[in-house]
Amino acid sequence: MTRPRWELADVVRQYGAEYLKRYPTSVAQRRVMRALQNCRTAVLGGHVETCRSCDHRQISYNSCRNRHCPKCQGSACAQWMQRRAAELLPVPYFHVVFTLPNLLVDLTLANPRLMYGMLFRAASQTLLEVAADPRHLGAEIGFLAVLHTWGQTLMPHPHLHCVVPSGGLAPDRTRWVAGRADFFLPVRVLSRLFRGKFLNLLNQTYVAGKLEFPGRLASVADPQGFKRLLNQSVRTEWVVYARPPFGGPESVLKYLARYTHRVAISNSRLLNVADGQVTFRYKDYAQGSRKRTMTLAATEFLRRFLQHVLPDGLMRIRHYGFLANRFRAEKIALCRGLLEGAGPLSEKRPRAASPVPGESSAICPSCGQAALQRSQELHSRWERLPAPYFVRASLPASELWEVCDTS
Repeated sequence: MTRPRWELADVVRQYGAEYLKRYPTSVAQRRVMRALQNCRTAVLGGHVETCRSCDHRQISYNSCRNRHCPKCQGSACAQWMQRRAAELLPVPYFHVVFTLPNLLVDLTLANPRLMYGMLFRAASQTLLEVAADPRHLGAEIGFLAVLHTWGQTLMPHPHLHCVVPSGGLAPDRTRWVAGRADFFLPVRVLSRLFRGKFLNLLNQTYVAGKLEFPGRLASVADPQGFKRLLNQSVRTEWVVYARPPFGGPESVLKYLARYTHRVAISNSRLLNVADGQVTFRYKDYAQGSRKRTMTLAATEFLRRFLQHVLPDGLMRIRHYGFLANRFRAEKIALCRGLLEGAGPLSEKRPRAASPVPGESSAICPSCGQAALQRSQELHSRWERLPAPYFVRASLPASELWEVCDTS
């Protein structure tokens, strides 16, 4: 795979120290900065790969595996997708998006764990209750929800992407209740119920004294100010968007591969990093997804990106209904039986051959005749770095080899 000209790691290496001087950062944000700038460098160690045919050698450095790193999501996504493929049902799938209004964005940034938890809870309860209503579907549905916190320009935009099979289990679990092919649930009903449930949870959390109101949020910290915020939120239209249905399990897999392990910005969107500025590409959805470019000061770019670092331990992919973890295998088997025993999608796909121990999947770039084989381990330089948050300069490959070669 060709390395992009610019990477998020380049921004961190060049301007991370300046950012730390200018903005306060949490431990989690500093940990992400450190992971990004060390990813696939000698700092984390690696190994030497050798071609058995022409003796060509190359170094492969280890990945940081941080969930906010744009270079480390491919393998994690592939493994997750392999598990999900066996759970897909032979029915159409719908895509429903729940979005928090801009009024609550500052409060969300100040209380991310609480607010994101309430977003998951309100949205999931809304879908389950409306679907269970006999006036709509009258069935127990199952779905997964994926948290995204960003917009195309890296500004805060908290929303959930929910992928839902069309239909569900009847209350007595003796039949599958099929949904309409072109319509799932009424969006206006979902929006109203979602707003009511979230604001009720928000008010309960405020009464319990769990919310924090730093900086400009101090004006809504007292009971009267918070009541005004709730009243303004009630009068605001909350966006719940139902996209056209997917064609089937195969298209769902393609969608999930794009969305589940996405980070706030990919390296491919970076156009230039120079002179204290970062230029990147984005889609302007207000203008029909027109492609545009934006240039920000590097420290402002990092500030926007680091707003989307999730609290430690917060699960951004969750399952509900008959896809909930506790009873997932049992209920999926029941659904398949009621749907006339359609086989899991994974059974229709050939299994990959087991790799030869020590052999890489990469073909030698020099001769193109044989697979590369791991021949030497390169130990991490982590403990030798005086300040592990930043590598002050990028070393050439020859120096990295000399530093890391422990033979």
